[in-house]
Amino acid sequence: MSGIGSLLKGVPALLALLSICAAAQQTVIVNIAEYKYAPAEVRIKAGDTVKWVNNERRTSHSVLFPAENGLESTRMFPGESWERSFPVPGRYEYVCGPHPEMKGAVHVD
Repeated sequence: MSGIGSLLKGVPALLALLSICAAAQQTVIVNIAEYKYAPAEVRIKAGDTVKWVNNERRTSHSVLFPAENGLESTRMFPGESWERSFPVPGRYEYVCGPHPEMKGAVHVD
């Protein structure tokens, strides 16, 4: 029983550590306006999230990752957003599905 008791004493510390790690993750906002992503490129840490927010007045947009077999967000209408977490380091280039001239990139360290 003392082995289990010792193990259980460590549970609160483990939960606290997990809470700190979860709190350390951030969400970076990319605004969409005037047919541009702003900022066009962001640098985040592995595990962080990027949230794209459509601030256009009338136009819908999406976020399309061509190198990832065409992974694409849902169509975002004005005032809507979409977010994605990036657990693996790398460079993730994206375009707008309906407006491929709009380009951006996420750099994950």
